[in-house]
Amino acid sequence: MPAGRRIVLGVSGGIAAYKAAYLARALIERGASVRVVMTDTAQKFIGSATFSAITGHVPVTGLFDQEDVSPHTSLGQWADAIVIAPATAATISRLAHGESSNALIATILASTAPVVVAPAMHSEMWDQPSTQANITTLRDFGYTIVGPETGPLAGGDVGVGRMSEPYDIADAVFGLFPTPDMAGLSVLVTSGGTREAIDPVRYIGNRSSGKMGNALASNASNRGADVTLVTTQEGPQDAALEIVRVETADDMAKAVWEKAPLVDVAVLAAAVADFAPRNPSTTKLRRADGAPKIELVATPDILAGVNESNPRPLLVGFAAEAGSLDAAAAKAAAKGVDLLVANDIQKTGSGFGSVTNEVRFIFRDGSTRDLDLMSKDDVAARIWDAVLQLRSES
Repeated sequence: MPAGRRIVLGVSGGIAAYKAAYLARALIERGASVRVVMTDTAQKFIGSATFSAITGHVPVTGLFDQEDVSPHTSLGQWADAIVIAPATAATISRLAHGESSNALIATILASTAPVVVAPAMHSEMWDQPSTQANITTLRDFGYTIVGPETGPLAGGDVGVGRMSEPYDIADAVFGLFPTPDMAGLSVLVTSGGTREAIDPVRYIGNRSSGKMGNALASNASNRGADVTLVTTQEGPQDAALEIVRVETADDMAKAVWEKAPLVDVAVLAAAVADFAPRNPSTTKLRRADGAPKIELVATPDILAGVNESNPRPLLVGFAAEAGSLDAAAAKAAAKGVDLLVANDIQKTGSGFGSVTNEVRFIFRDGSTRDLDLMSKDDVAARIWDAVLQLRSES
């Protein structure tokens, strides 16, 4: 629940604008601070004085009639989230095309806050291909679309286009802010692919981007955990994270084994090279000297080392397989993990570098759970949900 969160309520010009007053009250009742920005047309349906009385702040109604010389940037930077209710067809179109011709659209363009859109219009307007294309664009932007519902419309009509109820919209806004259900937990996450030097220029490595590990670290941090991320890649821009940069499997093993006995949960999502050159050259190898003979040696088994640590954290491992997940169950048993997350990197949308993943959970007791293809952020959330469930059962 977003107690203390700062919510900008954008009101555009439709008959449902009166419901925005109830939404403002619902947000405030649940602990949010609310400020309102209105289009010119919205003021034909509901007065700014109503929102002033409810929120304690005078609404922004234009770009040039405010005391603030740049009201849209000030409001956009202040916001933790923005909700547009009602969102008319015209406002949705302007938003989809970045037309900052009024204070509402300009505020959204001047903000990096997440956006919730609650459409409200007649059925024919909602069904228009242009409106549907604009809604698809907003979804692609990452905006949350709430409604519309089917019910009574203006003029006595009935159909789809009715704005969702204020408390349903408020629930969607609250859903933007993760519940701090991991507060008090210390977690260790690894990410990226290690690089094992052949010479100062070349290395043995893999295609891991570190996106899954970064998503895990960010999600845990947002849910209140104390997070250490050991990574070969750039970590998320989150000052709350402790980020330890490494390059080789040896580097990662040292950092992980030092931290593992001090944390509650270790999630080892990094793609660690299994082998490394025994004697990497200190100078660049030259083609003219012929093909080099490279002797490989096994790298440290980081997962096994964490499993043997005392005290041992709850342990989550990853298995990137190619073509089949049959071997993953054997790996889960052999490694002694509490949870193994397996994926087939040859499956569309589930390989290295993708923004999505399709995984199988394999638990310590041998039970499994398959997840549909989803964003890596959503996979990360499901993994932490499973971790919390395992902790509650132990």
